[in-house]
Amino acid sequence: MEELTPQEIVKSLDKYIIGQSDAKKSVAVAIRNRYRRKKLPAELKDEVVPKNILMMGPTGVGKTEIARRLAKLVQAPFIKVEVTKFTEVGYVGRDVESMVRDLLQTAIRMVKKEKMERVEDKAIKLAEERIIDLLLPRPKKRGKNPFGALFGEGEGEEEDNFNDEQEERFERQRNKLCYQLRLGELDDRIVEVEIEDTPSQMVEIFSGAGVEEMGVNFQDIFGGMFPNQKKKRKVTIEEAKVILKEEEAHKLIDMDEVSREAIKRVEESGIIFLDEIDKIAGQKVSSNADVSRGGVQRDILPIVEGSTVMTKYGPVRTDHILFIAAGAFHVASPTDLIPELQGRFPIRVELNSLSKEDFKEILIKPQNALIKQYKALLKTEDVDITFTKDAIDELAEIAFRVNEQTENIGARRLHTIIEKLLEELSFKAPEIEEKKIVIDKNYVKDKLDNIVEDKDLSKYIL
Repeated sequence: MEELTPQEIVKSLDKYIIGQSDAKKSVAVAIRNRYRRKKLPAELKDEVVPKNILMMGPTGVGKTEIARRLAKLVQAPFIKVEVTKFTEVGYVGRDVESMVRDLLQTAIRMVKKEKMERVEDKAIKLAEERIIDLLLPRPKKRGKNPFGALFGEGEGEEEDNFNDEQEERFERQRNKLCYQLRLGELDDRIVEVEIEDTPSQMVEIFSGAGVEEMGVNFQDIFGGMFPNQKKKRKVTIEEAKVILKEEEAHKLIDMDEVSREAIKRVEESGIIFLDEIDKIAGQKVSSNADVSRGGVQRDILPIVEGSTVMTKYGPVRTDHILFIAAGAFHVASPTDLIPELQGRFPIRVELNSLSKEDFKEILIKPQNALIKQYKALLKTEDVDITFTKDAIDELAEIAFRVNEQTENIGARRLHTIIEKLLEELSFKAPEIEEKKIVIDKNYVKDKLDNIVEDKDLSKYIL
């Protein structure tokens, strides 16, 4: 975090998101403030609350992508929540506290993955030993005779079936198998492995009433009353390596420690993205739907404000979770939210609609640019495609024009247009003889002009 200054955060976001500098600056400062808070004295640290952000702008301009990339950059637990789902079944839809429980589950997966990576080398060795035991099992020792004392013979002692020479030969064979195993020479052989059978332990009761969020887990309730069921599977050694490595790594980590660390990570650095918040903004006209929307706002309020949510892993405080809300606000405005909720989003940024120049940059500039993706996909079929500058200009112009004439869905329009442009080429790619193809303005116009000019066609196809 010391190296991630606000400017560095914005530079990293620039690699994936075009424009929207105000929104990037806001989230960069919010993240930097978390680092600054950690350096404060204990008596002041709890007083500094995160400055939640409200993003306003049409769909497809980068609201979700900014939040998601930001969380990935700082390795923070992140979850996106469509707040409208809390109104789907009237007001008694899913419990709004489920967003915090889902965030904790994300954090647990993150922490568990990190800890398993740390013990990976040890887990690989243990998995290899188990595979070698399957391939070359050690003969069982002669056991004691428990009835020997009844006949005056004594219990006897355990005896190994091996003499020194046999033991040495056995160890040589194991070492040879271990060497072959690591080289991958045995990967195709079939072995029978015994693994823990993990059926779905979560039992959903009264679906829709929020009870499923309690995590009714009978394994947890009854503890060790019921031993873990084992099942045998026949797999290749290559698959067995992966299965047994995961199993051994899981045994090496302390899940209680994982839970504690995950809760701490959620409380200190969690990010919840509340999408479509404009859809629950209360309207002036009273109706059942509006009552429901107002109810959802009042339920979300204590979580954003700071409260304690009970989970099966322990209580989670939401005081320092960063909330980023977003909405198009075409019909409603931020002032339509209840005043208490408005006050919990002090930083407000407006994201701009995409211009033709933005579309051009989105096509070629980001690290995951669409042009780069399609080039790589077709390269797998040995087809090398090149886009000329005028082809890029034409694609940007078409995307901009169709967005203006029909629904404005932002950068997502480019996916549809390029898919339509390369549809025939992608279909014929495996059999095509001409492996080097230049896509210029004429190619683009030939494939798309008829659709763009016919408004009915463009409405349904693009």
